[in-house]
Amino acid sequence: MIDVTLSSFEVEVLEASRELPVLVDFWAPWCGPCRALGPVLEKLEREAAGRWKLVKVNSDENPELSARYGVRSIPYVVAFVDGKPASSFVGAQPEGALRAFLEKLVPDPSDMELRRARDARAAGNAERAQGHLGHALALDPTNDAARLDLVSLLLEKGDLAAAREQWTQLSGRAPQASGYDTAAARLEAAERAASLPAAEELERRIAANPGDLAARMDLAEVRIANREFGPAMDQLLEVVRRDRKFGDDVGRRKMIAVFEMAAGEPGLVSDYRRRLASALY
Repeated sequence: MIDVTLSSFEVEVLEASRELPVLVDFWAPWCGPCRALGPVLEKLEREAAGRWKLVKVNSDENPELSARYGVRSIPYVVAFVDGKPASSFVGAQPEGALRAFLEKLVPDPSDMELRRARDARAAGNAERAQGHLGHALALDPTNDAARLDLVSLLLEKGDLAAAREQWTQLSGRAPQASGYDTAAARLEAAERAASLPAAEELERRIAANPGDLAARMDLAEVRIANREFGPAMDQLLEVVRRDRKFGDDVGRRKMIAVFEMAAGEPGLVSDYRRRLASALY
């Protein structure tokens, strides 16, 4: 627990809450219920061992903060997540009610590691991300979101065997998880690409016979495995244009999967969606 003022609120609360939930206890020395609530919150913070942070704001000494967050009665506790107020309560609460409040607010430790992994990956630090994903799975082996992220990261590193090993450990609920279909398509493409001819050989086959749709599909798989989504979709689109029925409409179906994989490139996806629509209709 730390005391926070207007000058330190930005760093100690708003910025800190982007890493973990922060509870702000608005109180005053003359407030009896505040003196009852404070020690219970401090006890729960110690038990949490870093899963959330408690700060105290003397409402008498910080009227600007009290006005900003609508403090009309104390004790008033506001929970901040991602730099914004997420939940609150007024008045002293029994310990059971406080625990219930925190359970809804504080993420599972495994999910916290997953969040740190995604931040590290967004910052370009794949090694740190992999470390956090390992911690997440050690804490909860059934965390499918973390395992799917690890599969994706291993595929990016070219470690196909490790990616497949992680895939086999997904739970039965994994198909309902966000990103499952994308990861499945990427893993399939990587495994197929490992057994396919080099891209240059496939390009020669296509140049010699533009109607070789099997070669175009194989080249698309190689491009997908290398995350070359535009060139991959060029081949898939040509398959759709030449024979919609080829491979039970595999060109169109694979393009839709690539749209998901290339979600980080919205302009590219939008362009190829228009091209696919034009080819279909």
